[in-house]
Amino acid sequence: MKILVINCGSSSLKYQLIDMTDESVIAKGLCERIGIEGSKLTHQPAGKDKYVVEKDMPTHTVAIEMVMDALQDAEHGVIKSTDEIAAIGHRVLHAGTKYSESIVVNDDVKKVIRECFDLGPLHNPANLMGIEAAEAAMPGKPNVAVWDTGFGMAMPEKAYLYAIPHEYYEKYSIRRYGFHGTSHMFVSGEAIKFGGLDPKNAKVIVCHLGNGASVSASIGGKCVDTSMGLTPLEGLIMGTRSGDIDPAVVQFICNKEGKDVNEVLNILNKKSGVLGMSGGVSSDFRDIEAAKEEGNHLAAVALDAFIYRVAKYIGAYTAAMNGVDAIAFTAGVGENDKASRKAICEYLGYLGVKIDDQANDVRGKNAVISAADSKVKVMLIPTNEELAIARETKRLVEA
Repeated sequence: MKILVINCGSSSLKYQLIDMTDESVIAKGLCERIGIEGSKLTHQPAGKDKYVVEKDMPTHTVAIEMVMDALQDAEHGVIKSTDEIAAIGHRVLHAGTKYSESIVVNDDVKKVIRECFDLGPLHNPANLMGIEAAEAAMPGKPNVAVWDTGFGMAMPEKAYLYAIPHEYYEKYSIRRYGFHGTSHMFVSGEAIKFGGLDPKNAKVIVCHLGNGASVSASIGGKCVDTSMGLTPLEGLIMGTRSGDIDPAVVQFICNKEGKDVNEVLNILNKKSGVLGMSGGVSSDFRDIEAAKEEGNHLAAVALDAFIYRVAKYIGAYTAAMNGVDAIAFTAGVGENDKASRKAICEYLGYLGVKIDDQANDVRGKNAVISAADSKVKVMLIPTNEELAIARETKRLVEA
């Protein structure tokens, strides 16, 4: 069975064609600048050179058609016809409180995606365009929506409800949803398998650390808490996002700077995080690390604050679960930055966490990086959201 996985952004479309017999990637690619001048498709068949097509893509429908052409191209293609594609799996950001499990797309699913445009204004419209474009390009093929908020929907009320008047939850579904859900679902499951843990009761903390960053706590693969909230702004310090902040800061800046709430939220989303803390050095953690090494004090403080915040969340989630069996690092920083992994774990001596420096000298592959006598297993587990989406799609179309 071959499954096409699609992840649509507002002006981009990432895709992978996966052969589910061995879960190998047959081809992958990226459509950039959809609806913007200078759009292009970069197509990468497995074992072959990249194939670039520079052509106007006014809509996601045109982008999907170009992807289909690339997949079937005589020289660069990997399939003879779309008949070989069994189903299409889509990453969809938000379903509000309506859906918590992945689902085969029907009219009601599309209606819910549309109703949640205000909860995911950048992603949900693009996700719906991707689904409708795939339906137009391959009529009759099943499309599956895999919700980014799905993992967090398992949280109990004590974890997801905010301490605000309950009417706002009833009227507007304001609650903690959590994001990076597909990644957390995949990594928590892989950590249980790779670590040889009890699949029903294992207490796992996943640290998805990159430009966007979040921490989740799960028991037996079911989420009990996660750091992002109604939006991805809550939680950890990130590349450009502030993370947790006193809400009164918004009002204070509005009053002092003569800005409205939307302007200040834009600052908290796009001009804060390590970019803001470092005085504008960069939103890229590699640049922050380099600036720290060169003696930039603000860069050093930004990196220290990020590491401190991750360690605090690990401590909080250990308390929430009354223990932890494994801590898994993933995503760009988590998979590639051994110094940050070690610095975070140095806060966790009270848990009996010990890092093996030699084992920690690794990037981008499954590895146990804790010492043999560590009381908690610490792992590096590369995330693979596309494979997680493909697995969910296969499960549903075979049901």
